[in-house]
Amino acid sequence: MTHLSRRLFLGGATALAACPTFARTLASTAISENPLVRQRADAQIFRHDGGYYMMASVPEYDRLIIRRAPTLASLSTAEEAVVWRRPANGRMAGYIWAPELHFIDGRWHIYFAAGNGDDKFHVRTYVLRAASADPLTSKWELLGQLETPWDTFTLDSTVFEHRGVRYISWAQHEPGIGNNTNVYLAPLASPTKLARAPARLTVPTLEWEIQGFKVNEGPAFLARNGRLFMTYSASATDARYCLGLLTAADDADIMNPTVWIKSQQPVLVSSAATSVYGPGHNSFTVDEQGHDLLVYHGRDYQKIEGDPLFDPNRHTRIQRLYFSLDGTPDFGIPVGNGALPDRWSPLDRANQFVRVDGERVTIGVGPVATTQFRQVPSRTDASHVSLVPIESPASRLVVRSDLTVIVAQDDGNASSFIKQQGLADAKGFSFASASSPASYLRNVDGVLRVETVKSTADRASATFLVS
Repeated sequence: MTHLSRRLFLGGATALAACPTFARTLASTAISENPLVRQRADAQIFRHDGGYYMMASVPEYDRLIIRRAPTLASLSTAEEAVVWRRPANGRMAGYIWAPELHFIDGRWHIYFAAGNGDDKFHVRTYVLRAASADPLTSKWELLGQLETPWDTFTLDSTVFEHRGVRYISWAQHEPGIGNNTNVYLAPLASPTKLARAPARLTVPTLEWEIQGFKVNEGPAFLARNGRLFMTYSASATDARYCLGLLTAADDADIMNPTVWIKSQQPVLVSSAATSVYGPGHNSFTVDEQGHDLLVYHGRDYQKIEGDPLFDPNRHTRIQRLYFSLDGTPDFGIPVGNGALPDRWSPLDRANQFVRVDGERVTIGVGPVATTQFRQVPSRTDASHVSLVPIESPASRLVVRSDLTVIVAQDDGNASSFIKQQGLADAKGFSFASASSPASYLRNVDGVLRVETVKSTADRASATFLVS
């Protein structure tokens, strides 16, 4: 199965100096930022033996690379090992796409798509196997082509285990169906052979799945909360690219296509607010604390000159994956560039969040995007922090004269806070006002205000936990 990764929160220098233990905890934690890795598309990131591995498509579509790092954040600067290059001509000398690294029966394997030298779009899926234990330094041998029922365009293979069975899922053009690709599923008999005829899980028919091209591709699986979820990508690889979702009961016969329920709307789309376009081809991982993460690629701009296939700037991005009260994933929106944002719950309202409601900042529930904030250095004092809603990256949380908090343009000390260890719980944190350090951000009857702390209840209302 795929594994995942995550990070801790960022603290201000003033607060760290006041609390050495809190300081050491934060200072020792690398902060992940987006884009995590530039010009790497179709990224697969997973945790294995305490570290992180990454594979992705490179803009030249000519080689297979692996990164390995001890932390998720350090993948961004990790040295890349080129483990395979396409031949000069013949089979597999065309486009090299969407590799994935998998540990199967004690051996490392790479699944990847490759075209031919005389027809780069004659794309099929192939499997390499490592000769030794270290995938970055090993020699790799070609096991062969993945054997599917049709010798047609085939790509985006992923392998996972579910209830003791090893499955493979992939995208392929099926003869007789007038579209580009569908997504299929089958148990594996060996790394290159299916154990039974595949099930066709999804065909592009909805309006948002057929923009530019009729495409369902890039499956990824996640088992949580009594269900098995399958994300997939749809439409052309420009700003119309997006993620869809299938859901099945965890104990269902997942080879029966009727047990899979397709969401009628995409679950992750381009966002002009955060300037991320064409989010797609995802994988799942966990951060260092075990929180689920979504890995995907996206561009920083909408307009592309020429064929999107040859625009190199699909960057690898990550963000927390949250779950609704019914146990289904809530993908929110692409969070944009910069440090990963958090969601915060006041200690006295554990199941509610600090959230933006128009101009107001309240404590409650709502769309994930309204509850995510990025901590950035204050413009007036780099040791302090300002709190930025992801949907309004040019704004800050600003304290008004009546001590309520609103979303507005940066206003000096009114948008500057000193981050400290939580007043009521050492696992949490509190934000003191930079202009009035004896006053703190607090939940006061469901509204975020800046007030002094006088009681145990006040300390709980001024202590926040990352949710």
